[in-house]
Amino acid sequence: MGNVDWSQVDTVLLDMDGTLLDLHFDNRFWNEHLPRCYAQARGLDEAAARAELMPVFAQHAGQLNWYCTDFWSRTTALDIMALKQDLRDLIQPLPGTLAFLDAVAAAGRPAWIVTNAHPDVVTMKMACTGLAPRFAGIVTSHDIGYAKEHPDFWTGLAERIDFQPERALFVDDSPAVVAAAQAYGIGQVVAIARPDTRGAVREHAHHRVVDSVADIRPD
Repeated sequence: MGNVDWSQVDTVLLDMDGTLLDLHFDNRFWNEHLPRCYAQARGLDEAAARAELMPVFAQHAGQLNWYCTDFWSRTTALDIMALKQDLRDLIQPLPGTLAFLDAVAAAGRPAWIVTNAHPDVVTMKMACTGLAPRFAGIVTSHDIGYAKEHPDFWTGLAERIDFQPERALFVDDSPAVVAAAQAYGIGQVVAIARPDTRGAVREHAHHRVVDSVADIRPD
């Protein structure tokens, strides 16, 4: 299902977390590390901390606030970036990422990171992985003012990057984001089924699906 017609691709747009980088870092942070630190700061047990945090997570999921470290620092009264540094050893490329990026470069297609991550998180992850020089540029939803799930993100992206949507490839692990890219008119959209090397397979309906970007590497 994941075959890409590279003869129809001029521009490669790539999500960061769960597409290029192992989502285990993010899942571990939000599901374990942050609730534990919040519990310690508030004098709560972890169950009570989760009971406070989970409704707030649900309220902002898929919106720009969800991806904003400044918002979560204000909301939790914790230094979110400092807490993320605690787990920095978990920031790793997914299997096949480097070979895929090398093949894309050899094929002469510019690759862009297109991410919901906050710029501070992008800076941290690029410092940990050294991937930044492999890309023509990085665009975050915070640059545009809308999360990738929102249609206005894509019109904003087109104002920042000179590309033809119908001749672009976009890869992401989020079903909602993949659907938004397809609705905007991105020519080829591919979903990642294994964004977390230690997590469950992610289900995607009605989209081309691969385990990793290694499965769509240009020859």
